[in-house]
Amino acid sequence: NPEHDLHPKQFAAFLNPATETLYGGAAGSGKSFLIRYLALWTAFHAPGVQVYLFRRTYPDLRLNHMEGPTSFPALLAPFVASGHCAFNEQKGSISFWNGSRIFLCHCQYEKNVMNYQGAEIHLLLVDELTHFSEKMYRFLRGRCRLGSWRPPDQLARCFPKIFCGSNPGGIGHNWVKETFVTAAEAGKGWQTPRQEGGMLRCFVPARLSDNPTMLLYDPDYADRLSALGDPALVKAMLEGNWDIVSGGALDDVWQPDRQIVQAFKVPSNWQVDRSFDWGSSAPFSVGWWAVSNGEEVRLADGTFRSFPPGSLFRIAEWYGWNGKPNEGCKMTAGQVAQGILEREQQHSSLKGLRVRPGPADSAIFAHDGGHCIADDMARHGVRWTAANKGAGSRVSGLERVRAMLRASGEIRPEQPGLYAFSHCLHYVRTLPVLPRSATNLEDVDSCAEDHVYDETRYRCSTPTHKMTIMEV
Repeated sequence: NPEHDLHPKQFAAFLNPATETLYGGAAGSGKSFLIRYLALWTAFHAPGVQVYLFRRTYPDLRLNHMEGPTSFPALLAPFVASGHCAFNEQKGSISFWNGSRIFLCHCQYEKNVMNYQGAEIHLLLVDELTHFSEKMYRFLRGRCRLGSWRPPDQLARCFPKIFCGSNPGGIGHNWVKETFVTAAEAGKGWQTPRQEGGMLRCFVPARLSDNPTMLLYDPDYADRLSALGDPALVKAMLEGNWDIVSGGALDDVWQPDRQIVQAFKVPSNWQVDRSFDWGSSAPFSVGWWAVSNGEEVRLADGTFRSFPPGSLFRIAEWYGWNGKPNEGCKMTAGQVAQGILEREQQHSSLKGLRVRPGPADSAIFAHDGGHCIADDMARHGVRWTAANKGAGSRVSGLERVRAMLRASGEIRPEQPGLYAFSHCLHYVRTLPVLPRSATNLEDVDSCAEDHVYDETRYRCSTPTHKMTIMEV
């Protein structure tokens, strides 16, 4: 009986009529157990159902669902003994007496989704959805269909069904947040349009306090989370705050109360330049920067303050996306150049300022058939310097960004810091949730939405004096 086996928040998610659900947020909220429970309950009560449970990697799949006191083997031991179900380790499946099957799947690489091209998925379960790219999820969602299978009459409206669990963080953080968390009020389902799958979608937030079992067997777990130090990080882990991620590349040095400022009039004797990360299918990103010379400036609240010379202020930005995280708008180099010039003439923070060329992704200088993106943009009056993308530049660039954020997070900074005007929304949206690379913890995960970060990294890593030799 799920009412007896599940905690109230788990039971509420179990009963939710949505056919496309995201459950979770905080650490220790019981996501994985609920996913296993849903898989088993469905297999028992919907004869012939095909359940597919995904984790990104096989080791994670085994560790989370095949080991421990509440794993599939432990929960199903009596049924295996009675002959009512059987494990097939080679095929990664569990077969039941009534024809139901649970397939235990992993999808480490983007291309691995093609292994499931012919699958007929009645119930799709994804554990740690933010570990998957949106492209992978959309493909798997497209495999959700009933075919010739018919569920029991009392469950007819429940299938096909998708149920996902996840914490904040990972390469898919932004698209998952946009798709489930911020799209509608938590706990309330909404009908998605046909181009988004046409399912009834819902986000059910869960905290550590919603899982009394964790607190019973490990009563000090919440204390260990509270001892993480950074209040924002503690909030993310205990409450499932999607505005920051645990263990990200920048979360521990992100202090928005000090680093994000209301726009003020940039002094005419401050140098202003721009940085650029190219993208077409993926977003491009342009950032405009003002460099403090150490003199006092009048802030938006009327007070005066000085900043260490060399401090960078992101005073404007242009993000070339189609409105969906990590998807570009496919503009040509010429169109981007024209848009840059228009913004430099019209944007309130840029009007009347002389903008110098700054660092850009060195890929735009590569020639293909005698042409290159940098030349195309130069013909429209927009020039760039090449950012350093040599060996070790990504690691040193991350350390430089972290150092400048750390400085700007101080009450009385003594070293050049990194700041942004509050209207730079994509900077605020993407930087604090950048995950570290799983293969190199000294770098960010390049599969994440890192375009604003990249051009910020180019600018932080380029000495200001190197940008004075070229004129726009």
